[in-house]
Amino acid sequence: MGMIKNFLGHFNTVRRHRALVRKYCFRLGLYWQGLTHDLSKYAPVEFWAGVRYYQGDHSPNDQQRKLYGYSAAWLHHKGRNRHHFEYWTDYQQDGRGIDGVPMPPRYLAEMFCDRLAAGRVYNGDHYDRSQPYKFFLRGKDKQMLLHPKTTAALEAMLLKLRDEGEDAAFEYVRREILGKR
Repeated sequence: MGMIKNFLGHFNTVRRHRALVRKYCFRLGLYWQGLTHDLSKYAPVEFWAGVRYYQGDHSPNDQQRKLYGYSAAWLHHKGRNRHHFEYWTDYQQDGRGIDGVPMPPRYLAEMFCDRLAAGRVYNGDHYDRSQPYKFFLRGKDKQMLLHPKTTAALEAMLLKLRDEGEDAAFEYVRREILGKR
């Protein structure tokens, strides 16, 4: 692909993703998170890697990681966006090293919105509501830094989405995760 095509493709992917996450966050009353979600994707380290490695059907960070063994864009992104479980890691007091800590409910809810939006954007017309759960399952055994409470809550939200649809899933997130009536 040409650089202009990649630029437009990546820009539109980010724009569409952010618009969907904003819509979903607003649905949960998470207005500030909806407005500020993934703004770091416009930082040069993230944006230009996204343009260079743009493919349209999955994260450009995968290609950067494949070529260099790591993704500088992802390292920047995960350290600035609290809706990624990787942000919620810390040294354990018992000396076991780095491990996941429980995510606060509002960021857990935003993570749900993020995964739903990513599934819709990357799968387009082929999206179905089971895809975010299938994506979760592909990485479940490898996500050692995901705290068990966070794992259980995320899985419950994604199963609700898969089995009962968006309305039921959003009601579940609002009631069970955020504690809203």
